[in-house]
Amino acid sequence: VQLQASGGGLVQAGDSLRLSCVASGRSFSDYTMGWFRQAPEKERDFVAAITDTGTTTFYADSVKGRFTISRDNAKNTVFLQLNSLRPDDTADYYCAASSSWYPKRPYEYPYWGQGTQVTVSS
Repeated sequence: VQLQASGGGLVQAGDSLRLSCVASGRSFSDYTMGWFRQAPEKERDFVAAITDTGTTTFYADSVKGRFTISRDNAKNTVFLQLNSLRPDDTADYYCAASSSWYPKRPYEYPYWGQGTQVTVSS
C-alpha cells in the first residue's frame, strides 16, 4: 500500500490543523492506520492509531484529549485532527499502515508515507 500525507503547516499555539493520509494499492480497509511524529534529533514516536473498521482508537498520553484520529474507508483516507496545538507538537508527522494487533511501535508498521511538517510557534 502506498501512502501520501498532507495538511501540515505553520500555526500558532492553540491553533488547529487537520492532517490527511490517502492510501492506494492494496485494500486500505485491511489495515490498522497509525500516525507517528518525529522532531529534529528525536526518535519517531507513536501518536495515534485506528483499527481497520474504525471501531477502536488509541493515543499517546501526550495527545489524548487534543488529537483525534478517524478514517473514511470509502475514500481510503485516514485523518488526524490536531487541536490546542503546542510548540512541543512541532515535528514531521507520518502516517503508516499495519496488519498487527494494537500496533504502537514503528517496526510494527511496514508501510509508511512521507512526512508532513507541523510547526507550532509560541
